[in-house]
Amino acid sequence: MAACGGGSGGASSPGGSTLPVIVAPPPPPRGTLIGGPVSVPVASDSGSVATISPQQFKQLLENAQNGMSGITSTPLCAVSSYTLRYNTIGSTGEAAEASTAVMLPSGTDPACGGPRPVLLYAHGTSPLKSYDMSKLDGTEARLIAAIFAAQGYIVVAPNYAGYAGSTLAYHAYLDAEQQSADMMDGLRAARSAFGQLGASASAKLYVTGYSQGGFVAMATQRAMQTRYPAEFAVTASAPLSGPYALLKFGDSMFGGAPTVGATAFLPMLINAGQRANGGLYGSAGEVYEARYAGGIDNILPGTLSLGELASSGKLPASALFAWNSLPQAAGSKEFFNDGNLIRTSYRDSYTADMQTRPCDSSASDPLACAPQHTLRQWLKKNDLRSFLPGAPMLLCGGDADPIVPYYNTSAAADYFRARNKGGTLHVVNVDSTPSLFGDDYAQPKLGFLAAKTAVRANAAVTGGSGEAAVRDAYHAGLVAPFCLRAARDFFRAR
Repeated sequence: MAACGGGSGGASSPGGSTLPVIVAPPPPPRGTLIGGPVSVPVASDSGSVATISPQQFKQLLENAQNGMSGITSTPLCAVSSYTLRYNTIGSTGEAAEASTAVMLPSGTDPACGGPRPVLLYAHGTSPLKSYDMSKLDGTEARLIAAIFAAQGYIVVAPNYAGYAGSTLAYHAYLDAEQQSADMMDGLRAARSAFGQLGASASAKLYVTGYSQGGFVAMATQRAMQTRYPAEFAVTASAPLSGPYALLKFGDSMFGGAPTVGATAFLPMLINAGQRANGGLYGSAGEVYEARYAGGIDNILPGTLSLGELASSGKLPASALFAWNSLPQAAGSKEFFNDGNLIRTSYRDSYTADMQTRPCDSSASDPLACAPQHTLRQWLKKNDLRSFLPGAPMLLCGGDADPIVPYYNTSAAADYFRARNKGGTLHVVNVDSTPSLFGDDYAQPKLGFLAAKTAVRANAAVTGGSGEAAVRDAYHAGLVAPFCLRAARDFFRAR
């Protein structure tokens, strides 16, 4: 029942009686716990265990991929995983619930006891609403637990609103305001639960994330230092392989050079802008071809993988634009075909705005432009070349990344350096030749080279293309573990 009107006496009914004024309760405070922590068992060779020992964890890693414990480092600590729910907000400030994983180290090794540093981790993109970082049977969750929790870090890894049982009906993909708020709320909730879990946190707070999570990690650091400096003191950050230069990324795609996965990631981004009242379109049919427009705002994240979405005809596998849509960059033929996702008229309106209102004219002020196209406006709003990190930062990626191009890393680095020549920024391209002397990141680079060589060799054994195999594995399978190792090395020195 909705009540309106003021006064202290209530409203009068036609019969003269007084009706009570019903006032909606305020939303719960952000970052507050909902219930208590719940243990999430880990499957090991000896069955499900609440706490996986270092020996069991090493075997789990080796079962997943031969040699993986050498990449992550042999576990020093036992690891326990928990999930907890908390209050947060959606893109328009509406109340929502979400969940976070908390991974705790324990054991007799000195690295596992006493006050431990806290690592706030932002995960990569998933098309599945069920995605849950507390379940260590997932590749990314297992990798984070091995590289950080098993080496003595308390890991807090929010699942993001819209995932893992969240009450939010959508996901605010690359919405810097909402995603950073969600991350901070997850950390607030985890901090309030540390006592119940018997965890002791030191004053050190590290922020990192990979792919989408690289963007989210940088946005979170920005929010912490510009809005909540008294509450959060970031010791160091490591955004990894993220689309930080979001306007440049969008202009490059629409300018003729789409990337692998764009037929899924672009709708997620557009949907997020629309949900945030960005007014990106009047109807989905303005953006998407008719065969895809119906329901496209609700399929990601959902219950189907990207392959299943393509095989069921809900999204094209790679055809972002029509075969005759221009311009087309060299090597981009696979993204221009029949059955395309984006209407040519929409693309033409975007590229016309690019031509009349260009951006990225200088490294020091790349957003000194005034786009009129609504998608470009949303991309500019969420482009992270808009602040200077107040804590040491590592940027890491691979320069042949087919999903999140390396120019995102180099453009962000160029901006930070142009604005603050004496800043503490470190940039690592794991797909580069290590220096013979004085290279702090020689080990991740050498490990990446060995892993890439192994992928090529395995493809040759089965009669496949080594280059295709490397391309398929590059972003998630090759770059990720070595950039995460580089991040851990960076954090250990600070």
